[in-house]
Amino acid sequence: MKCIKTTEAVGHVLCHDITRIVKDVVKDTAFRKGHIVEEKDIPVLLSLGKDNLYVWEKDENTLHENEAAQILCDVCINDNMHPSDVKEGKIELIADCDGVFQVDVKRLDAINEIDEIMIATRHTNFPVKKGDRLLGTRVIPLVIAKEKMEQVKKTAGETPLVSLTPYKKKTVGIVTTGNEVYYGRIKDTFTPVIIEKMKEYKIEVCGHIVCNDDMEKITKAILELKEKGAEMIVCTGGMSVDPDDKTPGAIKATGARIVSYGAPVLPGAMFLLSYLKDGTPVMGLPGCVMYAKATVFDLVLPRIVAGIEVTKKDLAHMGNGGFCLGCKECHYPNCSFGKGV
Repeated sequence: MKCIKTTEAVGHVLCHDITRIVKDVVKDTAFRKGHIVEEKDIPVLLSLGKDNLYVWEKDENTLHENEAAQILCDVCINDNMHPSDVKEGKIELIADCDGVFQVDVKRLDAINEIDEIMIATRHTNFPVKKGDRLLGTRVIPLVIAKEKMEQVKKTAGETPLVSLTPYKKKTVGIVTTGNEVYYGRIKDTFTPVIIEKMKEYKIEVCGHIVCNDDMEKITKAILELKEKGAEMIVCTGGMSVDPDDKTPGAIKATGARIVSYGAPVLPGAMFLLSYLKDGTPVMGLPGCVMYAKATVFDLVLPRIVAGIEVTKKDLAHMGNGGFCLGCKECHYPNCSFGKGV
C-alpha cells in the first residue's frame, strides 16, 4: 500500500475503514475498506479531515476484491439462481425456486485449497425454498493476483460448481399394508403422516389402496396406482424381517429394479428404494417414518420429488451424518442429521 493525497485518490482502493463522527448525532463508517474512491467522494473525505489516504497499488497484474468475487460467482452460478449485488468483495447466490441444491464437493474443496480464496455453500442435497441464500464468495485480500484467479477458473472447469433442481413430481400413490389396518383392528395412523409430508412439496395423492398381508395384492396395488398416473409410489408397513412382512417381496414382484433394501441411516435402516422400468420410484417405508420427526425418508424425498435418481452409492454416503440424535425438540433440517457428504 502507499499514502497519497486525497485529491489524487480517484480510482484507488482504500486500505482501511474511514469513520464519520458527529457529536451526539452519529458514529458510523463513511467508507469501508476496499472502497474504490470516486470523484464525488473527495469533498466528503476532505470534510472528514482526510487530506491523505492509504490505498492499494493496483496494476494490470492484480484484481480488486469485487472483480475477483465476480469471477468466483461466475464459476458457481447455474440455472434457477441469481446473484446479489457485490458488497465489500462478497457476492451471494439466491434461489429462484423451490428445489434441491447440490454442490460438487470435490471441486469446491479444490478451489478452497487455493490461498486467499473462499466459497462457502449450504450442504449439498439440501432442500431449499425460493429466496433462500445458497452460497457466498469472496477473496481474502483487497487485491489479488490475476494469475491466482486464472487458477480458480482452471480448477473449476467448464461446469458450474453448484446446481438447483426444481421439484417436478406432482402426484403420489400410497399403498398401506397390514392385516391390522385392513381388517379394521387399528386405525391407520401412517397414511396421514405421508400426506402431510407430501403437502410440503405440493404433491397430490392420486390414489390410496389398503392391502392385507398378501404379496400378490400389494404388487397389484402398486401397478394399479402406476396406471392411475402416480409419479411415485410409497408403501407403508411390512418392511421388517417378520414372516408376515411381505412388502419388499411385493415391490420386487412388480419388476422394479431394487436400488437398496436397507440404508445406513437411523431412524430408517429398513428403507427400500426401487424404480419401475419407466423410472417411477417405488419406496418401502419402515414404521419409524410414522412416528419419528426426521428419518431416511426425509433425506431421500426431496431428491425423488426433484427427479434426481438416487443410487446405492448415494444411500451409502448417507451413513456419514445419518445418525439422528432424537432431540426432545426436533430442529431438522437445521441440525447435523443427513448433512454428510
